[in-house]
Amino acid sequence: MIGVTVLGAAGCSSSTTVKVSSAASSAAAAAQSLASQAQSAAQSLASEAASAGQSIASQGASAAGGLGSAAASAASSAAAAASSALASIQGGLDATGDVTLGEVSAGADGRSDVTVFVTNHQTSANHYTVQVDFKDASGSLLDATVVTVPSLAAGQTADVTARSNRTLSGTVKASVGAALRY
Repeated sequence: MIGVTVLGAAGCSSSTTVKVSSAASSAAAAAQSLASQAQSAAQSLASEAASAGQSIASQGASAAGGLGSAAASAASSAAAAASSALASIQGGLDATGDVTLGEVSAGADGRSDVTVFVTNHQTSANHYTVQVDFKDASGSLLDATVVTVPSLAAGQTADVTARSNRTLSGTVKASVGAALRY
């Protein structure tokens, strides 16, 4: 079509025919080059897709075999949320000496419960926020939660129940991760 347009506009001279023929040849070479590049790109994409599929399959196998890893991730997430809650308290003072814990028991829904006892040893009323860490027999973190005592008069003791965020199995122990008085 390019040749027809050029011939129609320029007439029928042999120099025009050579120029058109040369242009057509260049266009054909360019088209061949583009086709080759497209084929190469398609092969590359197919290879990358196959590689991604293998990676996803590998991740799926790892996930299936890594339930312990998921539990560790959930525990880390809960601990991070608890730490974040404590970090948001302005002007809080360490109050771990004001907090003791009872024995861990399994609640009716299978989650672990522990009674948190808070005694205000100060001369004025205070609020308390306590992070409770639930750990297995080897001391590995299973879960963490935060409880609050809104206002505790000087010299008074209060108790609240800390409950795990999910069902925990095996021997579960509780410890005070942090406690703030404010």
